Amino acid sequence: MKHLFKYVSLVIGIVLMLAFAIENKMADDLLFYASFDNGTSADVAVGDKNIYTADLRKNIENAKPGLLNPDVKIAKGKGLSGNALDFKKKSRMTTFFKAHKNMGYSKENWSGAVSFWLQLDPEKDLEPGYCDPIQITDVNYNDAALWVDFTKNNPRNFRLGVLGDLEVWNPKKLGPDENQDYLRRLVTVEQPPFNRGDWTHIVINFSGLNTDKGSSELFVNAKSKGKVPTIKDPFTWNEEKANIMLGLNYIGLFDELAVFNRPLSAEEIELIFNTKEGLKSILN
Repeated sequence: MKHLFKYVSLVIGIVLMLAFAIENKMADDLLFYASFDNGTSADVAVGDKNIYTADLRKNIENAKPGLLNPDVKIAKGKGLSGNALDFKKKSRMTTFFKAHKNMGYSKENWSGAVSFWLQLDPEKDLEPGYCDPIQITDVNYNDAALWVDFTKNNPRNFRLGVLGDLEVWNPKKLGPDENQDYLRRLVTVEQPPFNRGDWTHIVINFSGLNTDKGSSELFVNAKSKGKVPTIKDPFTWNEEKANIMLGLNYIGLFDELAVFNRPLSAEEIELIFNTKEGLKSILN
């Protein structure tokens, strides 16, 4: 019995040490984290911590700091743990964080991960049209951009797009719906697991962008839903104009936004998914 106790204690000790090592590595590689538990500013940021609001997307350069859209609120006590952003209705105003330094952008070899949680029933809550819970770009969704969206018609699919420079991959400016060059760059999830009252965890992994070995992968509730194994298109940003836009045409809750300077491992994604107290409880 003593030998068994020692063995179990050793195994537990090894597991705890591994978990501690994973948590330390994640903390070291964290670029940006907004829990929304202490207001709208990010808890951690390499760049600007402030949230911004623009009256229109086309006027984003004239945005003002603060959560100024009356249809976007801090929902106290409704987050994964603590508070969350609550997008009440479809709006033409744009809520965003600045991507400069916070995304770790590189012109030569850019890798990273974006983690966040959503809560909604897409078919009941969203208004007609495409919806991007997050879109990261300096120009548009189809030009050096990373995003996830819900398709415009019920039943709605959930998709990941990681698209390089528009002039390279789509020089003829063809529309998206029947453009195979566009569709093959997406990861599409049919019947995605979103429900009112349940939080769904999303991770966007991307690796080697701006090289010939770029790739992207989508994780939903710690399960890989697909990968684009080869992305050779360049991603050219004017980084100071790049933004992490939240809730474009989105209606629902959004929480726990985090950006890392490398792709997350399956074990790390599983750890975040299983930690319902929020990323802060892992990183502290």
